[in-house]
Amino acid sequence: MNRKTLTLAVLLAATPAMTFAASVYKWTDEDGVTHFGDRQPTGQQAESVNVRTGKSSGGNRMSPQEQLEQLETREAKESEKRQESAVEEARRKQREANCETARTNLKLIQQNSRIRIEEEGELRYLTPEEIEEQKQQFEKIAEENCGEPAEG
Repeated sequence: MNRKTLTLAVLLAATPAMTFAASVYKWTDEDGVTHFGDRQPTGQQAESVNVRTGKSSGGNRMSPQEQLEQLETREAKESEKRQESAVEEARRKQREANCETARTNLKLIQQNSRIRIEEEGELRYLTPEEIEEQKQQFEKIAEENCGEPAEG
């Protein structure tokens, strides 16, 4: 009786393993209908499906080397994107600083102040023509960096 019980237990334990070991194939017919079966169809391409996970074990599986290369490529792209965003942030901050400087200089020029500069170790005042030229330069800088025309 012990032998019969042991044989029955072994058969019951082995039955699910044999069921999962069976191959299941997936294919699509001419009408676009997906079929599953235990035998590979003749004249059509089919892929083997893992019964436990439901994922196909066809030729789409990547090797560990291909997975590593794909991961490295993705990380390189992400790193490049982070670097580009850092460069854009630096440019934005520089534009803001240029904008603020140009607006401050324009306010000084528009107050009809006398502007004194140092040239070759000597101080001198700008002429009205030079002041107008400076005003145009600061307006251009403000327009380029502030994104809107300068006031005045």
